[in-house]
Amino acid sequence: MTGGPGAPASTGPAEVAAGVDPYLPDRGPGGLDVARYELDLDYRVATNRLDARAVVHATAATDLDRLALDLVGLQVSRVLVDGRRPGRFAVRDGRLEVRLARQVAAGDPVTVEVHYGGSPGPRRGPWGEVGWEELTDGVIVAGQPDGAPSWFPCDDRPCAKAAFRIAVTTEVGYEVVCNGALVSRRQRSSRVRWEFEQREPTAPYLATVQIGRYERSALAAGPVPQDVVAPPRLRAARSHDFARQPAMMALFVDRFGPYPFDRYDVVVTDDALEIPLEAHGLSVFGANHVDGRRGTERLVAHELAHQWFGNSLTAATWRDIWLHEGFAAYAEWLWEEHAGGRSADAQARTVHQRLAGLPQDLVIGDPGPDLMFDDRLYKRGALTLHALRLDLGDAAFFDVLRAWTARHRHGTVTTAALAACIADVAGADAGPVLGAWVGAAPLPPLPRRR
Repeated sequence: MTGGPGAPASTGPAEVAAGVDPYLPDRGPGGLDVARYELDLDYRVATNRLDARAVVHATAATDLDRLALDLVGLQVSRVLVDGRRPGRFAVRDGRLEVRLARQVAAGDPVTVEVHYGGSPGPRRGPWGEVGWEELTDGVIVAGQPDGAPSWFPCDDRPCAKAAFRIAVTTEVGYEVVCNGALVSRRQRSSRVRWEFEQREPTAPYLATVQIGRYERSALAAGPVPQDVVAPPRLRAARSHDFARQPAMMALFVDRFGPYPFDRYDVVVTDDALEIPLEAHGLSVFGANHVDGRRGTERLVAHELAHQWFGNSLTAATWRDIWLHEGFAAYAEWLWEEHAGGRSADAQARTVHQRLAGLPQDLVIGDPGPDLMFDDRLYKRGALTLHALRLDLGDAAFFDVLRAWTARHRHGTVTTAALAACIADVAGADAGPVLGAWVGAAPLPPLPRRR
């Protein structure tokens, strides 16, 4: 939705079509529309040595005499384009740039094969260290928002969603968890090769590899299989702390619509983590988040909700990140209400009172790179949804949420698209509510409950 003062800030259609993300100015389109990544990773935990091959299946977005993929901190030894050597290639300023030996016409298929390696590490930037990171004994990949190029060459924009096959070979004694279904596990001598297949398109930042000395246990068999993968020492605590996750899944399926993927796994690292994080089809928690008292259960709800909001429905650009975090934060309130705690309305009014005492300088529909992970964005995003719920009524509000996830399943979304969905499903003009809550900085009053 666009318009004059008060209209919600959002990504415009031309901007989305051009693939421009204003928060990632150095991550412009590289000339490819990627459909699938095939990654073969050979990794040695003790020495943090990665030897890898990536095959990128794509089509040319325009007539090409060169192409580019994002890659940081790793050395490229060989590149093939459609099985042939290109004119030349080089890695500079976080980009693998390839000059083609012959021009490729727009719409033609392109296969890029990249052999690369080194000692992977996190990408350092405005959002701290993100991407591939060593644990005390293993690996975590936390790619949000721009850490994917720390371990594979990619089009690192949230709108550039693709399918994945990820194969990881590492030492015996480690459990490996990646996105998608485990399709094979083969041991040869002292090393094991794990292969995962993910059919649904996902943003590169949501692709992940988790390696650790973990044990896997079933939390729920169906209709959505759920496993917890954690260190043996946390067996009792994690059994207690995640015991209510299947009930969360049932609640969210009722409120949001069908779960968008084939399964959901939770990984608990043996190390402490600053915050939990979501990936496609799984979430990752630190040992410090598992206390045996359900002390962080709201975060369990938050990360699960991201499977709908963020992972299946992904913001076309980072400017609309409130469509991820606001929905996940509101899911926390829905779970507490369902579990016998405070109502979502009571929680909203408490948060509103707190935000009213904080600086009114954040526009959540365009927070800027520095404030896109500000806690006020999460909470005000949740308040936006509660204001919509109060305006529409419960029945229409949850009808909108279910239609929203169905219409844009495995796709990209904008604030304008949400407004259109509300108009179509509920017959309501959401412009005034979204304009006040999403498109302006002052905190609006919260409507009274009907």
